Amino acid sequence: MVRAPRTSKPKKSPPQANARSTEEIALGIRRRVFEHTIRNNGGYLSQACSAAEQLAWLYNEELHIGEPTPPPVPEPFGGVPSATNADYHTGAGYNGPALPHFDRLIFAPAHYALVAYATLIEVGRLAPEALGQFNKDGSSVEMIGAEHSPGMEMHNGTLGIGLSTAAGLAWGRRRKGETGRVWVFMSDGEVEEGQTWEAVQAAAYHGIDTLNAIVDVNAQQCDGAMDSVMDVRDIRAKFEAFGAVVAEIDGHDLTEMRDAARISHPGQPLIILAKTSPFQSMSYLERRFPRLHYVRFKDEADRAATNAAIAAELGVSPVDYAH
Repeated sequence: MVRAPRTSKPKKSPPQANARSTEEIALGIRRRVFEHTIRNNGGYLSQACSAAEQLAWLYNEELHIGEPTPPPVPEPFGGVPSATNADYHTGAGYNGPALPHFDRLIFAPAHYALVAYATLIEVGRLAPEALGQFNKDGSSVEMIGAEHSPGMEMHNGTLGIGLSTAAGLAWGRRRKGETGRVWVFMSDGEVEEGQTWEAVQAAAYHGIDTLNAIVDVNAQQCDGAMDSVMDVRDIRAKFEAFGAVVAEIDGHDLTEMRDAARISHPGQPLIILAKTSPFQSMSYLERRFPRLHYVRFKDEADRAATNAAIAAELGVSPVDYAH
């Protein structure tokens, strides 16, 4: 159930951008990440479990963005920005052109890159063949997303910079008279960074209400469960204290997600805390807890057992990774 301020006002939901339902897209994201993980003998499965609905909802319903500008199969890495590299571009073009009336998305947790690519494929913004370039030398389809990776506008390897970059972007867009919003997809591990709180404080002080963030609160990070690394306590209370309007939702409930995005927040940024399970739709992963960040198979028997169990949960045949 959405826990939101009493100032909520209903707004019309944007139409779905894809012929498929958001639920179907979320399932497709999980299936694609699962298949890739089995074929490549490892991958970021738990991130697909927790974030699939959020990303499917953003791309299929909430974001107002144009058609992608780069080719469906990404070009190789073209080098870093410089005076001699005039053709340099980021991967943000897969989210459409950066025009004044379109929304912008800052994808903050770079280690969710595989899930980001799967999402772009499921909504028709990236070719399925792009995953064949994943983590290959010379490819822009990075394992840890960089600014040239599909769907990425900036390098977010240092967790915490996504929200502050988005706050600055939203502030600049307002000064230029641009009407598009700035959305951030981020993870709860980023609240361990002081930069996150400075971003909220600055956005609230400057009245930047075109800034919106949805936080994947799966209570996991690289080294295990978050409370075993650093106790962040009540992050809702913290976000509110720093000046944000906050909604707490079930991150797998699309209705709650839609309702949260309708909350009125004049003069303040909106933060949606989407509480999720890191083994949603893949309960077989729970036996790996708390080591869920990256799934590595112990041996061939572990790989085969995981393949069979999760395929059954997702309603697909086991992956024939021998061929």
